[in-house]
Amino acid sequence: MRPELVIFDCDGVLVDSEALSVSALLGMIELAGGTVSEDAAYEHFLGKSMKSVREILGQEFGLDISDQHLTAMRVDLMRKFREELKPIPGVKEVLPKLGLPCCVASSGTLERIRYALDVTGLLPLLEPHLFSATMVKRGKPAPDLFLHAAASMRAHPGNCLVIEDSPAGVAAARAAGMRVLAFTGGSHASNPALKARLASTEPDFIFADMLQLPDLIAGLGAREKAS
Repeated sequence: MRPELVIFDCDGVLVDSEALSVSALLGMIELAGGTVSEDAAYEHFLGKSMKSVREILGQEFGLDISDQHLTAMRVDLMRKFREELKPIPGVKEVLPKLGLPCCVASSGTLERIRYALDVTGLLPLLEPHLFSATMVKRGKPAPDLFLHAAASMRAHPGNCLVIEDSPAGVAAARAAGMRVLAFTGGSHASNPALKARLASTEPDFIFADMLQLPDLIAGLGAREKAS
């Protein structure tokens, strides 16, 4: 069965933003008096909401992140997005070809999601179906955001397909009872440790070329018919 709904993560799936986001995050951590390596940042924070990131920095790294720190990071990140952010190659071509309802479900704020999609020219293809972790109680890896997106789009969770780039996101999709494809085509995804963590979450398939997505979706339906 073809999915009723395709749910896209934003960062690292629609826009090539993960490296920019980690750079801004590391700058904020330094401003707060801490030091975290880039590898550790990807391991601990990739795909998670800022609420979760703030909690982890406090509990595991002993850093008190103030609202002023968050504001400084946001300003830095928006500048990076404005000057450097690009869409994932192929995504502009693929979205109109899917012929399926699509939405975005991201750990970022709605403001950040909309801005990222706007500066990359993707917003008209996806608005108004944008969902943020700020809309639910628990962020990824909890299933809340994906379940909220499915309910809002009137789709059964079991008939939804999620496109994710992070272990936390794949785990969230699994917990929601959804099929999930792991995407490794972002500029950050060449990290072998990240690829290994992503594979360990057992997505339905891992792919690196967004232009493959229509065929992968068709293949999911074909495999179900064969079984």
